[in-house]
Amino acid sequence: MFDLAELERAHDIVGQAVPATPAHAWPLLSQRLGTRVVVKHENHTPTGAFKVRGGLVYLERLKRERPNIPGIISATRGNHGQSLAFAASRHGVPAVIYVPRGNSVEKNRAMKAFGAELVEHGEDFQAAREEAGRHAQFAGLHMVPSFHTDLVLGVATYALELFRAAPDLDVLYVPIGQGSGICGCIMARDLLGLKTEIVGVQSTEAPSYALSFAAGRVVTTETSNTLADGMATRIPDPEALAIIRKGASRIVEVTDDEVAAAIRALWTDTHNLAEGAGAAALAAALQEKTTLSGKHVGLVLSGGNIDFDLFRGWVGTDAPVAHRATA
Repeated sequence: MFDLAELERAHDIVGQAVPATPAHAWPLLSQRLGTRVVVKHENHTPTGAFKVRGGLVYLERLKRERPNIPGIISATRGNHGQSLAFAASRHGVPAVIYVPRGNSVEKNRAMKAFGAELVEHGEDFQAAREEAGRHAQFAGLHMVPSFHTDLVLGVATYALELFRAAPDLDVLYVPIGQGSGICGCIMARDLLGLKTEIVGVQSTEAPSYALSFAAGRVVTTETSNTLADGMATRIPDPEALAIIRKGASRIVEVTDDEVAAAIRALWTDTHNLAEGAGAAALAAALQEKTTLSGKHVGLVLSGGNIDFDLFRGWVGTDAPVAHRATA
């Protein structure tokens, strides 16, 4: 897809808007897993998620090659749309983003705040994506896919940062939505000549990539009813699947309850707020805890954009707040 020089240049492009995010070793989290752990904090980007990197690289090339582009259009459950809205606004390009009905209220608000025109359509991401494609042809807008070489190139910059900060990682857990994140990690690892095992993570309620990985071909699902909306994918991208099958060791499936427990653990152990997909890596590592002893483990906290109502209902923050002592 790209070479190390291209990845370095992409990192420079991303760095103009997104400082390198931290990779922290949290003692309490290490105690919980019983081994050394480092967390890559992509929840610390200007949009609260890793995808902003891909949007910046994609829009930089698009604007350079088509300076008079009338506008872009895409579909999202939230983080991809925020990424494109953020990047498009920096280049003065109008952005139209389709989301399914019932999408995250706060992610919708954020996309509009970044300058996007928001359109609700369909009952899931796939329906919104298909309608966005139809509207792109009608309105003459550039359709930005959910998976593309430039998107992978952009998000691979977080893996470049992580692997240079922690080149001795034995295993890295990465959530899978449409696949750009894990493909970026695979590409960066291989370009740096490292041996880190990369493990994908999916929801038991949206296991299309896990099923496809096992079958050796694209397998779709009828539903993707996980509360971890960043992993709610029904139809895998064939190019992403090929990279994942070649470069990942396996895909672990986690339940929504396991994800909720991981969100609580990240909050108590690191005081970082994670969305469902952002906590999935920890959920998978906890599931495989007995096999990780003595290993240096990496976790991608891919985003922190969780609606408050979902956080309260899913994680259980309705407990009484203790009275604070007054000075």
